[in-house]
Amino acid sequence: MVEFLQLSFGGEMGLGIDGCLASMMTIPGARRVTLVDCASGLAVAAAGREDVLDQHEDAAGATDVVRAVLASPALSATAAGDDVEEIIVCGTDGYHLLVLTEANLDGHLFVHLLLDRETGNIALARLRMRDLLGEITGGG
Repeated sequence: MVEFLQLSFGGEMGLGIDGCLASMMTIPGARRVTLVDCASGLAVAAAGREDVLDQHEDAAGATDVVRAVLASPALSATAAGDDVEEIIVCGTDGYHLLVLTEANLDGHLFVHLLLDRETGNIALARLRMRDLLGEITGGG
């Protein structure tokens, strides 16, 4: 776990990585959240149910998905290309929301939120994640 990375909400007293992930876990239906370094494919930190998925397997698998999407011009919405902000994978029991962070977090980080299909709402989760990441990066 990287301890020198300090994320803070809107310049207020920093909550740190654990506090940020704890806020993400308040999203209805959230089962697990992992902050991942896309360059290395390693988990920076994780929170939530540990029986769902190992954070290192989570990080490696989600990184493969992010890299594949970013490398595919066919998945761009415009001819000139566009920046991918989110990737959603729908499963029979839940949703995987992969949200790429802005570059001002000193690297290419993304958040993988595993959301329960029965108790979660993917639209609400997308909005809450956008708000939380906006606060973390100073854009909210």
